[in-house]
Parts: sequence; structure tokens; C-alpha cells
Amino acid sequence: MSDTQQARALVSNPVIPGFHPDPSICRVGEDYYLACSSFEYFPGVPVFHSRDLVHWTQIGNALDRPGQLRLPLDSPSSGGIYAPTLRHHDGRFWLIVTNVSADGNLLVTATDPAGPWSDPVLLPGVQGIDPDLAWDEDGTCWCTVAGVSQIRLDPTTGDTSGPSRRLWSGMPGAKAPEAPHLYRIGDWWYLLIAEGGTERCHGVSIARARTPEGPFEPCPANPVLTHRGTDHPVQNTGHADLVQAPDGSWWMVLLGVRPGGGTPGWHVLGRETFLAPVTWADGWPVVGEVTLGLPAPPWSLVPAPVEPVRDDFDLGELRPLWISLRDRPAEHCTVKERSGWLTLRARGGSLDEPAVVFVGRRQQHLTCEARTLIDPAQGRGGLAVRLDEDHHYEIEASEGEVRLLTRIGPLRAVVASRAVPAGPVVLRVRVSAAPQRDARTGPDLLTLGVEEPDGTFTELGTLDGRYLSTEVAGGFTGRVIGMYAASGTVHFDWFDYEPLTP
Repeated sequence: MSDTQQARALVSNPVIPGFHPDPSICRVGEDYYLACSSFEYFPGVPVFHSRDLVHWTQIGNALDRPGQLRLPLDSPSSGGIYAPTLRHHDGRFWLIVTNVSADGNLLVTATDPAGPWSDPVLLPGVQGIDPDLAWDEDGTCWCTVAGVSQIRLDPTTGDTSGPSRRLWSGMPGAKAPEAPHLYRIGDWWYLLIAEGGTERCHGVSIARARTPEGPFEPCPANPVLTHRGTDHPVQNTGHADLVQAPDGSWWMVLLGVRPGGGTPGWHVLGRETFLAPVTWADGWPVVGEVTLGLPAPPWSLVPAPVEPVRDDFDLGELRPLWISLRDRPAEHCTVKERSGWLTLRARGGSLDEPAVVFVGRRQQHLTCEARTLIDPAQGRGGLAVRLDEDHHYEIEASEGEVRLLTRIGPLRAVVASRAVPAGPVVLRVRVSAAPQRDARTGPDLLTLGVEEPDGTFTELGTLDGRYLSTEVAGGFTGRVIGMYAASGTVHFDWFDYEPLTP
């Protein structure tokens, strides 16, 4: 790191914390826009805006209507929406993405990235995940997919022409060449890919050619980014995208994870979006260090609006950060039935079931607290921390009782129960760091309980957080904290989410 970088203030990295993987970025004037994968959650593909690459605000979701996003109720967790590419071309925003649970590859467009986005154009001729879009000087659109192969695409109709051609598949012996992005930079076309799999061996490599069709020569310094085989606090680095700032500097967004606890390390927030500076040497990108404290870019920072701790559900619709499982039909989820309340009507009897009615938000901090006021008089529901159908903790309320439930793989248990007065009740979960005892210590602890009418907190149990981690559960997502209905109708007056450390 240079003396100039050391002298600059540090900013927090990841720049978009929590389950926000597979970032794709583009710049229009002074504004940056970024999209991420969303998997089994609806609405799909969160879209963010920034003026400084550091502070990001979610402005919408690209796939926010049932006609745009089909996720069958029996589609598995970590299915659904994979790896979008977001680009701006000819006055429009173009977003191409894969729905592995239905429809395959599809493309939507918008004049405003906050939406509305168009109905999808289906792309049956594009075979492969992680599709990318690039236009050459003649206006030809090239679609490149994991593998890595390429085909000509008419993005307005979805028609392809000519054969699919293999391009370049990364370093010899590296598995899973994916996440291709093709760029024209100077006199060269650069092909950036991820390889090694999205686990600890993840990395980024690059090749270049004189035409978008190749042949591509690999960078002699490949991989240009990886943390494999290191004890760096950020692991699984890969699936990157490049962007040039107005001052001519280059930057990379990428995914990474922050493992915690002992061995082998457990990451619980999912794959997050990090930022790294990029310089150029001999016509090749040189990626700076991916640090938790990143030297601030050399321009004025533009802080995003502070996210309120409490959502009172009084806007007439849910904010963009709220996500549900596979769909969100109005007859099962509404803020219009009881003014200022979120109403959930059950479909599926527990979080073990893919069809359960659930509204949550990504856990974005390693330590945090969530609270909600539930009225369970007409049903049963509660507050949950979810990774998938087989891995979740929840505190559930029915009229006169609350219960602490766990699901870890094939095991489901009622850990504790407690009688409470009839009527609304406040449920709480606190995520805190686990005291490090030895190499077997998990990353964190989750304490769940109920707030009594006098404001005191009654703990029903403290649970080991490692069982809600990707290293235990598998898959591609991260923790989501939210509210659910298990029977009848339940109402939620408000929901608080507050980080406990900066």
C-alpha cells in the first residue's frame, strides 16, 4: 500500500454487506449502479445506486412482478436467480440473468434503474449461467456465459445467430470457469472470469484479444486476485466486475466472505460485495488489496441516507429491502389490511416448508438485534433467522404462548416455551460474537426471547450460530431475519433492525 493510500481515511469494506453476491456494476455520468443475485427470494435482483462507490442505497429490484420472476413453490433454496450482468448502452439499462428454477436466461431493460423494468425477453438460444452483454463498434451484441462460450445475441428479440464458440476457460486445471465479463478497453478486448469455485479457492483471472471473438491470451500474472491458501479475513474472493471512475481510475467490485470462529471458519452473512482499487501495468489490470478498511477513493464521499432502525409499515407498500420466499401474493402478504401493520396469512405450517409465508431482510452486520411486535390473536407466527428450509431458528407466538424452535438438518426441536399474556407481544433476537474458547468455537451466538410488558427481556435460549452458516448448510445464500405466519393470520406493527457494532 502506498504512502498516499495510507494517508487517506479508511472506509468500511464490504461496501454492500450481507447476502449480496455476484455484483455487476456500470457507471452513467457521475452515478454508479450495481445489481446482485437473489436466488430463491422475491422480488429478485436488488439494484443499488452510489455516487462514490463506497456508499450504496437500494433503489429497487429489477424483477419485482410475478410476470417477470417465476419461482415455483417447490424450487429449492439456492435455486432461482443467479448472477446478473448490468450494463448501460444506447440510453437504456440492460440486465441479463439466469433463472435456474424456471425460464432459463432472460433479459430486462429500463430507462430508470429504479424501475419499472420491462417484461422479460426469454433467451432460449443462450445456454449457460452467468450471462454477460457487450457491444462492439458495429453494434453487434455478444453474450458470453460460464464455461466460457459466446454467441451473437439480438437483445431486443432474444434471437441468437451463428454457433456458440468456446473462448478461453482460465488457468489450466482450475474448476468452474464462470462469471465472464467482456470489455473494450483501449485497443484490447478483455475477458474477466472467476474460477476455482465460489468457495475458498475462488479467484479472478483475465485474458485479452484484439477482437471480441478472440483468440485470447491469458495474463501472465493470473490469477489477478485470489485469497486462496491465506489467512486473510476476507475469503472466497471472486466473481468480479470492473468500472472506470470519471477521474480515469479503475475499480473492481467482487464477492467475498468473512469467516468467523475456529476451524474451518464459518461465514453466516453470505457472500458480500467488496470494493478494490485497480491500476494498470503493461496493459494488464493489477488489483489492490481487498481490505476490511479500504483507503477512501480520492474524491469527495457522498454518504447515503441513514437507514432507519424501525419500519412501521406505514408507507402503503413494503420497502425494497424486504424479501419473501419464491413469491409474495397480496392475499398472503399486505400492509393495507390493517393500517400501519404488516399482515401475513399462512400458507405452509412452518419454516421447514418452501411455501411458508415469510418477509425478511438480509442480516448485514456480524452483531445486531432485531425486534418485532406481533399480534397472534388470529393465528401463529413469529420472528425467524433463516438460512434455508433445513437451517433456521425462530421464536414463535400464538395466543398466550411463545416457543423457541430450532431446525438443524434433519433435527427439529422445541427448545423452550413460556406463557405470555394474551395480546400483542414483542419478540427479539440478538446476534453477538461467541467467546473464543478453542478451535471448535463457532462464529456467533443467537439469543432469542420475549420482552415483557414492563420492558424486561426474558431469554428463551442462546443457540450456536455455526448451524446457520454456509459451511454447515451449503448453498449460495446468507442469513435473512424476518417475520412469518405458520397458521391463520398474524399482524406485525413494526420491525426493528439495529447493528450492535459499527
